[in-house]
Amino acid sequence: MKINSHSDNKKEIVIIGGGFAGINLAQRLLKNDDYHITLVDRNNYNFFPPLIYQVATGFLEISSISYPFRKLFRYKKNISFRLGEFIRLDPASNTCYLDNGSIQYDYLVFAAGVETNYFGNENIRRNAIPMKTVNDAARMRNFLLQSLEQASRSNDADEQRKLSTIVVAGGGPTGVEVSGMLAELRKYILVKDYPELSNAMANIYLVDGGKSLLAQMSDKSHQEAYHALIKLGVKVRLNTTVKDFHDDQVFLSDGQVIDTKNLVWAAGIIAEKFEGIPEKSLGKGNRMIADEYGKVQGVDDVYAIGDISIQFHEVKFPNGHPQLAQVAIQQGRILAKNFTAIANRKKMKPFKYNDEGALAIIGRYRAVADLFPSKFHVGGFLALMIWLFIHLTSLITVRNKFKTFSEWIVAYFTRDQALRMIVRPDNPIHEQTKIVENVNSQAKKVNI
Repeated sequence: MKINSHSDNKKEIVIIGGGFAGINLAQRLLKNDDYHITLVDRNNYNFFPPLIYQVATGFLEISSISYPFRKLFRYKKNISFRLGEFIRLDPASNTCYLDNGSIQYDYLVFAAGVETNYFGNENIRRNAIPMKTVNDAARMRNFLLQSLEQASRSNDADEQRKLSTIVVAGGGPTGVEVSGMLAELRKYILVKDYPELSNAMANIYLVDGGKSLLAQMSDKSHQEAYHALIKLGVKVRLNTTVKDFHDDQVFLSDGQVIDTKNLVWAAGIIAEKFEGIPEKSLGKGNRMIADEYGKVQGVDDVYAIGDISIQFHEVKFPNGHPQLAQVAIQQGRILAKNFTAIANRKKMKPFKYNDEGALAIIGRYRAVADLFPSKFHVGGFLALMIWLFIHLTSLITVRNKFKTFSEWIVAYFTRDQALRMIVRPDNPIHEQTKIVENVNSQAKKVNI
């Protein structure tokens, strides 16, 4: 099925990906009558990645951090949503091909984000728990809860420790925050939910190859995060990497072997390669090389914003901008202004990143914040309040803000949350389809 560009002299902008970059671009073009926008995403919802780990640990519902695209764009005349997976690009005909059809464009914008990087280790890819998507979060919650249920039935102390020990790989914001949340969960909740494990609840390890946690933040944040996690009982291993994971053992680069069934992988990201984008257009981590306006090098009418892009025009960022939400949001907004400038035949403005700082939360009471980098560091409860405010205001709808805030209030004052359900389909849709096909096949044989 092919969708052609819309008439009425409107230019067609196709956006691949509805994350921070794509959604900010789309929302700021909604009232621009010079364009029709088609937003393509493999999911039918937008979600808020910085809070994925709270879904994974049962402190937030999935619906608190996600919202359907079609409902978000309801009654908006110049935007369409297309559920689909991008397959390849034909620059010669300005056509992008999806797994369920094709779309012609005047301008194509890649805002597809990145995926988990396992650095070529097949054992880790197959056995570890990633932390990038809502599906990952649901899988992690199910897996960890099932491990605890299995541990509660075991009479073997070594097996109980193996099932309840968790290794988190990666000392960036995601790794630090999930480690802190797991430590809080172990300290205040699991000992009550699983009294059988009161004497066998094992360790949480945080492993990172760098010399400090939260590498992109200040030295004060490094130290505060480290000491806060140690106080929560997390065993932090710096200057150490996870080399392998198989046979219920995590092998570290310093020679230590940790017996566990649970490895949470937050150690790396990489952009997906797309057919039709020349190799010369790709930089470090497969990121598309873009100029100061977001135009991808080597192809016409194609732009890239967010984590999937890399720009070298700013002296402050010779290796490209950090792959952070604020960068993606700002790139989406400036590109929307530049598309308006193109329609009005005005000069485009180059992207200039306004670094507003970085934040990370550690457990229930503490956070670290570097506001206006190198100028103002905040820690403790005040940083926690700043973290809460910024994350709440960044959620996409009022409903998400209210729902998340109410769940946080309950969790904060009760040190608990009733969201630790193991939810899994007994018969996945594709399995049901196979069953129906088999029944039909047998029926045909009988009729013959």
